[in-house]
Amino acid sequence: MAWEYETFGPDGQCKLFGVNIFDYNWKTTGKRVKVKDPIYHQDHTFEVWQVEINGQIHRFAAGEFSNCVWGFYLEKN
Repeated sequence: MAWEYETFGPDGQCKLFGVNIFDYNWKTTGKRVKVKDPIYHQDHTFEVWQVEINGQIHRFAAGEFSNCVWGFYLEKN
């Protein structure tokens, strides 16, 4: 399993899984993953979270690339 870049956005406004992900309650999984910034190619360690959206559990890795700019990664086979 690899974590692939999905999207980025400002704090409070980012669409993931078809919704504004900041409108949901993120629960930590206790895991962290290494990811690469798609623009500057810097390595980051982001926490893996899960959310429930319409009764379905979704997992994603997220963290701040810079102050109030969030990056999101999804697990791909």
